[in-house]
Amino acid sequence: MSEIENLLREDLRGQSPYGAPQLDVPVQLNTNENAFAIPEDVAAVVAEFIGRELRGLNRYPDRDAIALRTDLAAYLGHGLTADHVWAANGSNEILQQLLQAFGGPGRTVLGFMPSYSMHPLLARGTGTAFVDAGREDDYTLSPAFVADAIRLHDPDLVFLVSPNNPTGTALEAEVIEAAYEAARGIVVIDEAYAEFARDPHATALGRLEGRKRLVVTRTLSKAFAFAGARVGYLAADPELVEKLLLVRLPYHLSSITQAAARGALACAAQLQAEVDELKHQRDRIVKNLRAKGLPVADSDANFVLVGGLRDAAAVWRAILDQGVLIRDVGLPGRLRITAGTEDETTALLDAFDQAIEQRPDMFDLQEQQP
Repeated sequence: MSEIENLLREDLRGQSPYGAPQLDVPVQLNTNENAFAIPEDVAAVVAEFIGRELRGLNRYPDRDAIALRTDLAAYLGHGLTADHVWAANGSNEILQQLLQAFGGPGRTVLGFMPSYSMHPLLARGTGTAFVDAGREDDYTLSPAFVADAIRLHDPDLVFLVSPNNPTGTALEAEVIEAAYEAARGIVVIDEAYAEFARDPHATALGRLEGRKRLVVTRTLSKAFAFAGARVGYLAADPELVEKLLLVRLPYHLSSITQAAARGALACAAQLQAEVDELKHQRDRIVKNLRAKGLPVADSDANFVLVGGLRDAAAVWRAILDQGVLIRDVGLPGRLRITAGTEDETTALLDAFDQAIEQRPDMFDLQEQQP
């Protein structure tokens, strides 16, 4: 053990940082990014918002980000105000602040894996014990399954993801209600991919009123194609939002970040057209892979989880050899694919055609019904 390793916190020794493989290939469909660059007209609006802040960069930003929170509340609707909203550098920082405020040493957070792999890492970083309740055999969650797990482990926080990563499935309203009724602590619904849902009403935002321990987290990284700007946010009871100020770093959101995010929000309608196209390409992937005999669950996110792979690692390599990078998330017989542009989707489907033709032994193809 090195001198530095010996000085590291014991629970961090031997751990690896979060990260997905990034390879220089023509088609990258592995990190659930928005496949479309910011449109020129949207970029011009964002630049205008940023430009207004440039001469004032000698001053610290609004540490409470009131203007941005007001715009976020208007975008979310549901009668929310700036007092119901909090923003930070990506939804990861939002989740970290929730753990800092309501978790920590001696406290636990309950998750349902496989799900977002950062949840246990964020828990470890804040000294919060992470408990994995698992999922049912088909990776879904029922109200009874979730409620039983919460009553068994009695966590201080509960993390639920809808749509879930990597399965792409959305939670039924009854699951959220059962989780809240069973929990004594904070219930967090991670809705990073909510704008891609097939049902636009499939959100927990409408259940915030009267539920002071319920939190809905969102991001601009996906639907707004703003991953490089790092802006995440939450909606919750104003008292809960106020408590997060106890753990936020001073001036944590720069003036430039706040301005850029406000510019993007001003163009929400324009960006929705690209969300609709990504949903179309996602459904195209589902339809075509099913036609090839591969089981694929309906997805409410900008990605799909494909099964029927006897050797997922070999399929991943075969697809990569054709210039298409997808994600091995460690689930036996399954790979995750991010929805891309029309051309990227075509390249992906062609790659699967070739892999099936050349190495059918890697697949467990289902017979298609006439």
